[in-house]
Parts: sequence; C-alpha cells; structure tokens
Amino acid sequence: MQQSTADTNKVSLLIEMCDQYPIVFDILWALSFNHDIQQQLRSNRQLMLNLTHLKQEHNNEHIRKPVNGILWNLESIHDDHAISETNHKIMFDIMVSYSHKDKVLCKQIYDELIKHGYRVWIDFDQMHGNVMDAMAQAIEHSNTILICMSEQYRRSNYCRAEAYYAFQRQLKIVPVLLEHHYKPDGWLLFLIGQLLYVDFTKNEFSRAMEILFKELEAPVLQEQNVLPIEYTNCTNNIAASLPIPLPMPLTPIVSDDILEWTETEVQNWLIQHNLVQMSRLLFDYNGLSLIYLNKYLANVNSELILKLLQEDSLRRTNQNLSLVELARFQTLVDEQQRLFELKSLKKRTKKNSHRRRWACLNLCRTM
Repeated sequence: MQQSTADTNKVSLLIEMCDQYPIVFDILWALSFNHDIQQQLRSNRQLMLNLTHLKQEHNNEHIRKPVNGILWNLESIHDDHAISETNHKIMFDIMVSYSHKDKVLCKQIYDELIKHGYRVWIDFDQMHGNVMDAMAQAIEHSNTILICMSEQYRRSNYCRAEAYYAFQRQLKIVPVLLEHHYKPDGWLLFLIGQLLYVDFTKNEFSRAMEILFKELEAPVLQEQNVLPIEYTNCTNNIAASLPIPLPMPLTPIVSDDILEWTETEVQNWLIQHNLVQMSRLLFDYNGLSLIYLNKYLANVNSELILKLLQEDSLRRTNQNLSLVELARFQTLVDEQQRLFELKSLKKRTKKNSHRRRWACLNLCRTM
C-alpha cells in the first residue's frame, strides 16, 4: 500500500487534507517509513514549514505526536547519529519496547527482570512532550531491546520507530511473543528476520522467563540482525524477497535422542552452539534430516557435496558457506549421536542386567 501510494503520487492529496482532517497526520506518519514517500514529503516546502511550526506551537498531543514522528522519519541526522555515536554511557541493560495494549503482561516481565538485577527502561506512563527524542535517548543508553510482539505492536508507529532505531544502533534484539495466534508479519517480520523468539503464549510464565533469562545472557552474535530493513516494497513482496523463514519460538530441547528433535529444537540447538549460518541454511530441518545430512557429508564425494551446499547457501541465505561452521556442525552432530548411542547402550546394559537377575531368581525358585 505504501509503495502504491508513492508510485501514484497520491501523497499530495493527503497533504492537502491535513488542515481539515488532523487524523491524516497519523496516516502520513505511517506512510513516511517508505523511502520514496519520504522524498515526496521533503520536497513539499509548505508541508515542512507547517510540520516545524506544529511541532513547536501546537498544544494538542494527538497532533504533535504524529508530527514529531513524521519529522523524525524525514530527518537524516539520527541515521548518521545511530551509526557514528558511540560515546553514550550505558545506563540500562534492557529497553522494553511494547504496545500499551500489552501493558499488564509487560509489567509482569519488567518486575521479574528487576528482581533478577537487570537495569530496565520501560515507558509505563506514555511519555509526553517530544516522545521521539525520549525514545532515542533510552535506546542510546541501553544494551538490549526486548521487542514484545503482538498485532498491536506491529500496528504502532511508535513501536516501529523504536524497533528500527534500535536496529540502526545495533542493539541486541530479543523478541518475545505475547499474543496467541499472532505471527510476525510486515515490517516486524523484516526487522527480526529469523531470530528465535521466546513464546509466552505456549509456555507458563515462569518457564518463559527462564528461557528469556538464558537468551538475555547469551553472547551477542555478529550475524544476529540477519536482514536489513527495506522500506520500499516492504510489505508487497515479502514472500519473494525473504531468503529466510519465519522466526521460530525459542524452546528447550527435551530429548537427548537427536532423531526425535523437531524443527524448533534443531534451530535452538544450532543457535546455542553459535552455528548461526547453519541455522539459516537448515531452517526446515528436523533431527532426522540432520543425521541424513551428516551421512552425506561423510560418505558422498566431498567436492560435489560442498558445491551443492554452497549453491543452497547462496540461494537460501545470500551468503557463501562457512567451512568453519560446517566443520563444527559435523563435529557437534557426531558428538550428539555418540552421546545418544552411549546412553542407549547404558540403558540396554541396565535392562539386560535386570533380566539376568530375574532369570537367576526364577531359576533359584525353581530349584
């Protein structure tokens, strides 16, 4: 819709409606995340003068907030600032980015984080004044952003601006899912890419917090932000432009038997061992698929298998295959298989021992 509006030059019609219908400012804010629309808005001198005046003079928060949001998206200063500024003192371990529709659950998460000693920034009172500047300062002074995903979060221009600026600042991103039956889509899907998320809808709260703590303590990976945000054609061509799958919930591996692992458990295992590229390449693999791949690597002509894997890697991840990761992958799968076989052997030995004991006892009774 954004790109269609830009291509048909209908932005000027919306600009003309602003004075009569103030809600149009909210529409322009949503559209202003698109690069082509940004250019059209900047080129309208009268609009820019009006926005600057409204930002300084207007007392109506419902108008001033979207005006600040539009100007934030149109200014290039914060783009350079996000990349070059590194002198901000870190005051918070975590910034919680959420929709106020999800305030109750987010307050519970916040309380647990505080109990565990984290320094957390969260906006419970819906900031007044220049919200965008306050948001930027919070992100600039934080190490990690906790993105609380829901349909309302995806619809919020504030949340979108927060998440994008945190992405620009290269903060560690930890997504959590709060809403049943919601799957990330649109700009939110583009932002979090294939990152694993903590699912509060399928785990009890205490269990979900345990998983969240582990994820917060995990080292930051250079490849974490797997896909840059592109505002042009962002929602129109998702299926065609994404080389990676939908994100998957972060869940513990419950079985030592690699053959029983689900796709989610395989992803979790790969990420835990810092096999980030392999997790993208093998996004639809279960445990049995891992075993088969490992057999191919061991038994098929090495030159042929590497060529095929390289082609798959370029097609699925737009990256050359890392031989370092591939070697570590083979080693870890071999170790996992041996661990399972060892445990199975111990179980069989123990079971046979019990059988022999019962056989001896029965023999003694018979005698």
